[in-house]
Amino acid sequence: MDDTLFAPPAHEWLRISPAYTTVVRVRMLLTTAVMTGVATVPVWLFLDWRWGSAVIAVGLIWAGWQWFRLARWVRAWGYVERDEDLYLTHGLWFRELTVIPYGRMQAVKVESGPLTRSLGLASVELVTASLQSGAKIPGLPRDEAEQLRDRLTAIGIGDQDGL
Repeated sequence: MDDTLFAPPAHEWLRISPAYTTVVRVRMLLTTAVMTGVATVPVWLFLDWRWGSAVIAVGLIWAGWQWFRLARWVRAWGYVERDEDLYLTHGLWFRELTVIPYGRMQAVKVESGPLTRSLGLASVELVTASLQSGAKIPGLPRDEAEQLRDRLTAIGIGDQDGL
């Protein structure tokens, strides 16, 4: 498969932390448990316990498939800081490449929930004037997120000097 469409010229992708896999797996397990429970109770009550068991089996198969898929999904995330823009790529089946010129940047947001904080991770989000061109880089180690935030903020301040 040719991925040159999704590669910036002469640059190496920086990847998010593999520890972010834990975050997305926990979210998936919680969501799957709730959805399987919601689907199982009425089936169990109104049909038969065997159908309820089948719903639970489907939920377990889904969780097993997602468990392995999410590790690949995390590895697919990457970003590159260039002189004039930021490249961001992600996706397994449906690949996406976003290029954000620093001149369009309006704000830089850093966020971290309880689980990501416990793992020493944070997300950095670049806010632009357009709803379509914002970028969020999840699962960065805390120090890397701080450095990226500071670099992007400094670039943003430098770009505004000419205004």
